[in-house]
Amino acid sequence: MLRFILMRLGKAAIILIAILILNFFLIHAAPGDPAAVMAGEAGAADEKFIADLRARFGLDKPLLTQLGIYLGGVLQFDLGFSYRQQMPVADLIFSRLPATLLLTMTAFVISLLLGTLAGVLASARVGKWSDTLISTLALLFYATPLFWAALMAVLLFSVTLNWLPGFGYETVGANYTGFRRVLDIGQHLILPATTLGLFFMAVYMRMTRASMLEVSQLDFVKTARAKGLRSGIIQRRHIFRNAMLPVVTLAGLQAGQLVGGAVLTETVFAWPGIGRLMFEALAQRDYNVLLGVFFVSSAMVLLFNLITDVLYRFVDPRIRVG
Repeated sequence: MLRFILMRLGKAAIILIAILILNFFLIHAAPGDPAAVMAGEAGAADEKFIADLRARFGLDKPLLTQLGIYLGGVLQFDLGFSYRQQMPVADLIFSRLPATLLLTMTAFVISLLLGTLAGVLASARVGKWSDTLISTLALLFYATPLFWAALMAVLLFSVTLNWLPGFGYETVGANYTGFRRVLDIGQHLILPATTLGLFFMAVYMRMTRASMLEVSQLDFVKTARAKGLRSGIIQRRHIFRNAMLPVVTLAGLQAGQLVGGAVLTETVFAWPGIGRLMFEALAQRDYNVLLGVFFVSSAMVLLFNLITDVLYRFVDPRIRVG
């Protein structure tokens, strides 16, 4: 197992470097000069001022030289300096990362638990009204655009019913501490986390239902029924465990993708995470921040893929890693 993990970490490092190089060239190929944007906002868009800005931030160097400087910095855990925020990119990202992790992990847990539970219930009641209801809701969640669901959630639960706060991470100016602050953050978390998890909740439900029904028709399940085992034992020990393999695969992919996919949710709900930071950096042509967010997102995708592969060993002991 240790050899497998070390090999995967080595491959992940190579993939991560390749992603960094690709992202670097893609971002610099995009139209727009950050020095010109900053000069325009400062009201001094003359050629000399723009040239000074380019020299100050190293934008006047050849592209390959800039790439070498950037990769050298990453190897020393230096993600560069944000010329818009006037602070190191690593500090900026790590100040926003806890909010994003809280949001995405909550959405991940909600979607995985509720989606799997609904899929199991639907497969156990296949063809009945409860199966039809769950399948219809899953299709509705699957087809609903995320931004529309987010806006409607704010309109209904925050503006109309006034049950939950619609924006922000916590109540501004309240200065809550201890449990009261945790409760306040939890109230602000409900709408964005639920909205972000709706799509994958539908995916988990559909996949769990289909996988459970498929496994239930296999020969070893029929043999278990012929032996007279109770239905609950067959469902739990023989069907559910085997049906979870594709769900675990998807969950591993989703856990990493959620960080990058939180851009829209964080923007709509004014959530102070790295998704919103990436959106702001994109509008401001802040290349270093964009590269830093891409680096962190890619690293998390690779990490969760590794965790998923290791979990396979525990979900199904018949699988050997190597």
